[in-house]
Amino acid sequence: MYSTPPPTPITPVKKKPKVLVWLKRHWISVAIISVAFLAAGGFMLAALSIQPEKIEVIRNKSTPKPKEKFYSPLTGLEVSDKATTEQAVTGVMIENSPDARPQSGLKDAGVVYEASAEGGITRFMVLYQQNKPELIGPVRSLRIYYLDWAAPYQASIAHVGGSYNALETVRNSYRDIDQFFNAGTYWRASDRYAPHNVYTSGAKLDELNSAKGYTSSKFTSFARTDGEPIAEPTATAISVGFSSPLYATSYAYDSASNTYARSLAGAPHADREKGQITPSVVVVIKVGTQSRGGSDGYEDLVTSGSGQAYVFQNGTVTEATWQKADRDTSLSLVDSAGNAIKLNRGQTWVSAITDRGSVSWQ
Repeated sequence: MYSTPPPTPITPVKKKPKVLVWLKRHWISVAIISVAFLAAGGFMLAALSIQPEKIEVIRNKSTPKPKEKFYSPLTGLEVSDKATTEQAVTGVMIENSPDARPQSGLKDAGVVYEASAEGGITRFMVLYQQNKPELIGPVRSLRIYYLDWAAPYQASIAHVGGSYNALETVRNSYRDIDQFFNAGTYWRASDRYAPHNVYTSGAKLDELNSAKGYTSSKFTSFARTDGEPIAEPTATAISVGFSSPLYATSYAYDSASNTYARSLAGAPHADREKGQITPSVVVVIKVGTQSRGGSDGYEDLVTSGSGQAYVFQNGTVTEATWQKADRDTSLSLVDSAGNAIKLNRGQTWVSAITDRGSVSWQ
């Protein structure tokens, strides 16, 4: 009989670990990832080795802080620093009779208020803040309604005397720098005759203000904006009448500069030292009158309340309303919806006319 040989034992096959199989299949991907990790680690080590102050320098260079801008509260024009925006405002009474022309310092004024002072003769109350003209004048007397316009600016008032009610008020309640009591700040020019020859300067007024402690002014003036000429101007020639032709003013709009060239009595109105006067905005307000009382017989203008106004800028006109609650409240200009009208940056010329005056444009 044949015997069946015993079965040959089967040697089990050793399987490779799954990890090794996976690595063999994906070794390229593993290599790439490893290199990326090494590079990232090297970058982090390099960043950590930089000193904190060096990191700050790099940050500052890549993201510089925007430079802060400052604007004059009087004109809306950009100025160099915050201190300039807080400088004291000074108002100066400047004469406008024919013997006082041409005047000095008008072109540098931030805001000018123009009205009749007596007998139809107009006078200017000019306001300065950052500008300091070397010559200002001729300086003349004060009327109480000019003080009403100046008071909200916390302005010193430079003048040579004034009406009795103006002097009584300014000497008791406001920053009075009358020539009568501060002769060293003023002088009389030799090329003109009295009383049309009193002058001062921005530097002398600053010295006097500092001596009296009038070193800053905090106030709210007109809201300001960047002006832009309209495509088709509708008010390029403006005429403002106060009394006689000697005091009639007009303005010719120039779209290139977006300003208004001023004329007086039919001729260009020029600052004696700095040439043609060209405000950025012309405002005309209609006001009432009231008896001043006393012996001089002159009238005062009514500056509180409200009335019609016309705002000329950008080659057009906005019919508006002026408002002023009392002496210490700023003059405001609002549109038909009651919103404040923003005025272009630069010099603003405000003319106050009575029912005997006129304003027209074309």
